[in-house]
Amino acid sequence: MRFTIVGAGGLGGLLGALLSRSGNDVSFVARGETKEVLTRRGIELSSPLGQFSVGPFKASEDPAVLGPAEVIIVAVKAWQVPEVAERLKPLVGSETLVIPLQNGVEAADLLQSALGSGPVAGGVCHVFSWIEKPGHVVHKGIPPQVTVGELEGGVGKRLERVAEVLQAAQIKPVLSRNIRGDLWEKLLFVEPVGSVGAVTRVSVDIFRSMPESRAMLTAAMQEIQTVAGDLAIQMRPDALDQSLARVDRLPPGSTTSMHRDIVEGRPSELEDQTGAVVRLGTKAGSSVPVHQLLLAALLPQERSARLRSPRA
Repeated sequence: MRFTIVGAGGLGGLLGALLSRSGNDVSFVARGETKEVLTRRGIELSSPLGQFSVGPFKASEDPAVLGPAEVIIVAVKAWQVPEVAERLKPLVGSETLVIPLQNGVEAADLLQSALGSGPVAGGVCHVFSWIEKPGHVVHKGIPPQVTVGELEGGVGKRLERVAEVLQAAQIKPVLSRNIRGDLWEKLLFVEPVGSVGAVTRVSVDIFRSMPESRAMLTAAMQEIQTVAGDLAIQMRPDALDQSLARVDRLPPGSTTSMHRDIVEGRPSELEDQTGAVVRLGTKAGSSVPVHQLLLAALLPQERSARLRSPRA
């Protein structure tokens, strides 16, 4: 199967390496040093699934150079989706499937606005991987899990076919009949952990153990549950309890990528996660005072990071 992966970071690089190793035709939309390394030598992967190198790959900053793909995996940060969405049109053929794997709940709708409703499905990824240096991806823990579903609900033949290809590449596929609910359930977990972690400046094992910060975390999760309900998004009845239990299972020292980006002064997904809860809560008429406070506390750092990174 012909895949084009938009973004060659920890997620895109990992998926691309595994898909290529299993015999798929993989290309990347990438730029700068990462693009040069991909076209010259490819990707080195350090993972429980194997230590190997694969490539080189066809890669370009200009999607038009790559031509149409059967599957486009959008693996850039959520805040980069509005900028790349229009540029992906040359990759989309009559049978192309577009799968966004961002944190947050708005990426698929942004892509639909640019590319039309037909090609775009919904996707959620659970994985722990990062770029050690351009061209070297490190993956820890369980195999990557990719959940996919049609945005209007259900699972079509095109997703079943992609799931078979993912399975062969040691990427665990999950076919969902309620992908929007899955997106909100991930947000319910990852956003409060990220924003409370960034505000407190400590890892999850510390803030989950203190009554005051744990109460903030729980209240933030409850607000997301309320907003989802007010928007008629169906989540599992025990979604909040499962998220809290997952927080308690995280190993000491754990932080989210949003937390790390904010603390280290990089542009982050703050406005796509915490900001999205405030925006969508306002739209739904929901009360989200904890998120308003978290956003207000973190937004000055986010704006400063973006001033230092003109392309952000």
